[in-house]
Amino acid sequence: MDLQTTIYIGVGLSFALYIGIAIWARAGSTSEFYAAGGSVHPIANGMATAADWMSAASFISMAGLISNMGYGGGLFLMGWTGGYVLLAMLLAPYLRKFGKFTVPQFIGDRFYSKSASMVAVLCLLTASLTYIIGQMTGVGVAFSRFLGVSSEVGIYAGMGIVFMYAVFGGMKGITYTQVAQYIVLILAYTVPAVFISLQLTGNAFPQLGLGSNIIGQDVSLLAKLDTVVTDLGFGKYTTTTAGSTLNMFVYTLSLMIGTAGLPHVIMRFFTVPTVKDARSSAGWALVFIAILYTTAPAVAAMAKINLIRTITPGVVMGNADVYGKESAIEFEKRPDWMKRWEKTGLLKFEDKNGDGRIQYYNDKSKDEAFNAKAAEAGWKGNELNVNADIIVLANPEIALLPNWVIALVAAGGLAAALSTAAGLLMAISAAVSHDLIKNIFVPTISEKNELLAGKVSMAVAIVVAGWLGLNPPGFAAGTVALAFGIAASSLFPAIMMGIFSKKMNKEGAIAGMLSGLFITLFYVFAHKGIFFVKGTDFLPVIGGANSFFGITPEAFGAVGAMVNFIVAYAVFKVTKAAPAHIQEMVESVRIPRGSKLVDGSH
Repeated sequence: MDLQTTIYIGVGLSFALYIGIAIWARAGSTSEFYAAGGSVHPIANGMATAADWMSAASFISMAGLISNMGYGGGLFLMGWTGGYVLLAMLLAPYLRKFGKFTVPQFIGDRFYSKSASMVAVLCLLTASLTYIIGQMTGVGVAFSRFLGVSSEVGIYAGMGIVFMYAVFGGMKGITYTQVAQYIVLILAYTVPAVFISLQLTGNAFPQLGLGSNIIGQDVSLLAKLDTVVTDLGFGKYTTTTAGSTLNMFVYTLSLMIGTAGLPHVIMRFFTVPTVKDARSSAGWALVFIAILYTTAPAVAAMAKINLIRTITPGVVMGNADVYGKESAIEFEKRPDWMKRWEKTGLLKFEDKNGDGRIQYYNDKSKDEAFNAKAAEAGWKGNELNVNADIIVLANPEIALLPNWVIALVAAGGLAAALSTAAGLLMAISAAVSHDLIKNIFVPTISEKNELLAGKVSMAVAIVVAGWLGLNPPGFAAGTVALAFGIAASSLFPAIMMGIFSKKMNKEGAIAGMLSGLFITLFYVFAHKGIFFVKGTDFLPVIGGANSFFGITPEAFGAVGAMVNFIVAYAVFKVTKAAPAHIQEMVESVRIPRGSKLVDGSH
């Protein structure tokens, strides 16, 4: 069976499974639509949480960024993993005990203010919509390559699939679909990694293969990679950081606290019966997430070495001269996988020196000795551009693995993007229909009309995200990092202060959220354009790119969070503390044991 047919069958079967589950588990009430009836088993919820949390950015883009950035790309691993631990251990049990199943509802009740709830809805919508753009980018990449359509058509197809099972199934349908999607995506990530690790190092465990010697050579894979990439003018793979040390620190911090503030993950802890089950499912999710995250560094390094091995065959597995004319492959003899990815526009070749061969190197290197050797070899610039988002998806093709493995990766990439998109749409739907319409504007709305409003808001969010996904502000992981920054600067401080500062009042929380959100969006829009619309950026206003101590817009969320805390505290000091009954309620939430929900409210 040829590759394309195998992919059609694999992806088609996975989609049929998701839609079948959504129909079987369709929501019949608002409780099932928003919180799956609160009856999900902790292990199933752990798998659904892992699928919800591991998006296209984790599956498709993260290893690609680590592969390109080397050690510096590890900030995604540290930030996202640390953020999940922070969320699972520090916040989730308290939020679950509070008994409110959306973040705006928690903020509205804790800060005894409908205005605070409305501001939280605004922050949630901004972060979630930005996050979905990243997922749609990933969906477009996966569909365009594996189904042989353009990226635009891929995004439209993804919108249709998400609409079908998220709108009709609600949280209940989404939960059980995410369980299936987790199984698909984790197999899709680990099976090719095992094959490639065996090919390169003879070790079946990729995590151990990363530190093993290359087959037939007395040198470790990472040491060989360091040598090869520095020979090609890149920074050393195991030590190069992402910008300055300060930028790497705040970038990691931003991802970490942004993870802890993301509403679609928090909502998952309301789908289990008790607080004890919420803690249990958080632990299970960490185990399921660790399987992918401990594999990612190996996938990244092995993909990098396989890519260079393809372009310069004798350099990695032998000791060929990297500058030798015969070391680079001829363009006409390039492998079929390169031809397939060229059609997507995500892999491009330009023969700058007219020799008919592919020179892949860092033409922006500041190493004079390297530049002299490159010029002597007749190189006139890097000739191959490989989009970071295709590294994981193309990895099994680069390693020449069987067709069924490539089809499995296609299904896994789509599962990762679709599962998170559905979770985000659920958060948006709940924020609009429940927190905004039901709790503030139309309290008398019937359950039927509230459900209808939730589904309509989901549909609108899908259309907006798809439209913005056609012109994303960056790679899938880069776009998602912006969303994490927005959540970090707006929602995270309010949630933290809501739980751990019993005196914090509504004035402080509202001022903090608005100031954190505003300053972060201002810095991001200055770089990426207003609402990511191309041509509307205003870098000269802030003094040029990364003008604030060299911090990139993706890393700015941590600065926004600091502004949020400072403004909230300053306003709190000049206004009245929270009422006594609210302070008592916060005290009761912080009691470490017991599964009883708090019963106080404003």
